[in-house]
Formats: sequence, structure tokens, C-alpha cells
Amino acid sequence: MKRWFVLSLSVLFALSLAACSDKDASGKGASGDKEEITLNFWTFGATGYEELAKEYEQKNPNIKIKVKTSETADHHDALFTALSAGSGAPDIAMLEIDQFDRFKVAQDRFNNLYDLGAKDIQDQYLDWKWKSGENNDGGFLFGLPTDIGPKALYYRIDLFEQAGLPTEPEEVAALINSPKAFEEAGLKVKEKTGMPFVDSIEMAFRAYLDAAETAYLTPDNELNLGEDSEVKKAYDYAVRLNDLGIVGKYEMWSPEWANAVNKGEFAAELGAGWLKGWMEGNAPDAVGKWRVATLPTDFAANWGGSYIAVPSETKNAQAAYDFVEWLVSPENQLKSFQSHGLFPSAQSVYDQAEFKTNADDFFGGQATAPVFAQAAQDIAGIPYKGEKYFPVHNEILNALKNVQNEGADPEKEWEAAVKRAEDLMKR
Repeated sequence: MKRWFVLSLSVLFALSLAACSDKDASGKGASGDKEEITLNFWTFGATGYEELAKEYEQKNPNIKIKVKTSETADHHDALFTALSAGSGAPDIAMLEIDQFDRFKVAQDRFNNLYDLGAKDIQDQYLDWKWKSGENNDGGFLFGLPTDIGPKALYYRIDLFEQAGLPTEPEEVAALINSPKAFEEAGLKVKEKTGMPFVDSIEMAFRAYLDAAETAYLTPDNELNLGEDSEVKKAYDYAVRLNDLGIVGKYEMWSPEWANAVNKGEFAAELGAGWLKGWMEGNAPDAVGKWRVATLPTDFAANWGGSYIAVPSETKNAQAAYDFVEWLVSPENQLKSFQSHGLFPSAQSVYDQAEFKTNADDFFGGQATAPVFAQAAQDIAGIPYKGEKYFPVHNEILNALKNVQNEGADPEKEWEAAVKRAEDLMKR
């Protein structure tokens, strides 16, 4: 009897171990059941992630994803407030690239995605995009890469023809291959058509600014506005283009600017890949009249894009990460590009036929995606921006507008803007 009792206990113990071993890391047992997990996902803009979340739910019936979409500013302010309070943050959150540095100071409020498996997929993404998702020493990854905003030259073929310039994208890229060549093309447009070359002093300024290795602030959050700074170089170039008379006075997104895009009242725009979606939907009279070419490498830059992070407050970090990894996979980045124009940061997408042959009727049947793909691979990196980036940017931009609109002295305006920026940094 005693031996039988001991044997029975041994069998029960063995069965118990077997039952435990039938469960995988996600809680799936021998019966196939999994623990129900709900993930709150905060997004902004038009991403189409709601549809992809439903697809993921179908593949993973135990996962429910609640997607909340807000305006960009509201989204980031609400997220910052929740993270600061230590409660109310979602399981998953998008971070826009211009807002990202604002959150990097709160590293302890995020999961390090390297601890959740991110190193295994690092080689699938553009190196400069991936590295911008890390902390300064590269040991902590805040977010996985989503879309990017490589800049290119949008140009009106009718105005280029009138100016005696080539109109085929490859020929335009070969001709306008330096900042000096950019000026010369602008002068021809002005002389032959009477139209400005670029739309605004801000776009002239951003030609060099967006490509800068260091913008207004250093990674140590110190102001970077010396006479030999890259910001001053960008400022001086914008002043030069304005002095040449090839800069328009349109403000991007204004009704006047939109009408000018539609009617062809300026010849070129230095815009990111996402701009073409706006043009296709808002410039009906311009169908077939715009093309896209790569910019000079001096102007190769990124404008826009996001990351997806997993706040440390979540109780389901691995499940959240697994969804994000799936969401931003090359396969799904192609879907997001096709459905909502989110330009991929996963470079393998650039070789896929569905991407390369995606012709745009608005651009005269040109397949513009390969142009932006080349532009993406010309980018060296993204400059540190920090919390005061936009306030400082506005001060410098106001100085340039005073130069253009009031004929103010460029050096005096620069000095006054630097002083205002210094005061901002003290607040």
C-alpha cells in the first residue's frame, strides 16, 4: 500500500509537469487556450493601423487591440502627461520624429525594446532611422521604425519647359546636382517665366537645415547658433536665394499656397514623400504637370516619420512588442504605403515590384516611389532636435521673413533672433 501511494504521487507529479510543459511563453496550454490580453494603442494621423490591428486580432484571437487616434499635438501632450503622472499611459504609443527628443529624457518610462527582441530585426531597417530610435549611447531602443519622410525635388514640367530646362526626372537630377546648380536653375525660371523657383523662404532655409548634422541644439541641449554653425549656413543660403529673386512669398498650407500649387505659380518644392498624397487630393488642375527628382546630396534629408514605443507602465510588454514588430514588418510597411502613403523605412520593400512600379497618374504616370527610395538611402542621419526646437525655429524663421518682407538687414535680424533664442533657453 505504501509503495502504491508513493507511485501514485509520482504519477500525479509527472502529469503536473507535463501539463506545465504544454504551456508556451504566451500562456497557451494543451487545450490551445491563451490568456486574453487587451492592448491600448495610441496613434495620430491617418495610418490605417486600425485595419492592421484587426488583421492581427484574427491571427491572434486572444489579443484585443484598442486603437485611439488623436490630432498630433493632442496625442503627444496627452502621452507626456500620462507618462509624467506615472499612470494612464497606453501599452503602445506612436512618437512623431520631431517630438521624439522630448520623450527621450524620460527613458525610465519606456521599455528597452532591445530586451524584448528588437536586435533580431535591426538589419531590416535603414540604419539612420534605426539609430535615431536609440538613446545617446545606443544601448536603449525607444521605438521600432515606422514611416519616414525622405525629401525630393517636386517640379512643374511646364515652367521647366518654358525656362529651357529638361523635364525628365533623371535629366533634372543630373542637372540640379549641387546648391549652385539649384540657384542657376532658379535664375532661368525667373528670367523666362517670371515665376519664383521655390515657394517660400522657409523652404529655401530648410534646404540646408533639414540636412544638417546638428540643428539648433546639441545632444547636450545647448544652443548651436554660432557664426560657423550649420543653421547659419542654412540662413545665409536662404538670404542668398531671396537676394537672387527666386523665392516666393507663399506660406505652406495656406489657401494662397494651395492655389499656387494648383495653378503653377512657382516651379519647385523641396518636399517629403508624404506631400505627393496632399497634392494628388488638392490640386486638380495640376494633374500631369508635376514630376519628382532627387535633390542634390547636400540637401538629402528626412522630414517626418514616426516610431512606435512600449511604455514601461504596461503589464504586457512582450505581447505589445510582438504586435509592434509585426505591425512594422516589411510586409506591413508595404501595405501601409499602398493604403495610406506611409513611406517605408524597411529597405527590402524598395526592391518589391508592387513598390517600384506604383505609377502615379498625378505625376504623369511616373513611378515616384523609387525616387524617394533613393533619397532615403542618401540621408546621413537626423539631427537632435530637443524640446525647444520649434520655438527656436520660429525665431529664426521670423528673422528671415523680416528680411524678405520688410527688407530688413539679414545680420541684424540674425543677431536679434539669436538673442531671442538665448532667452528662450533660459525659461
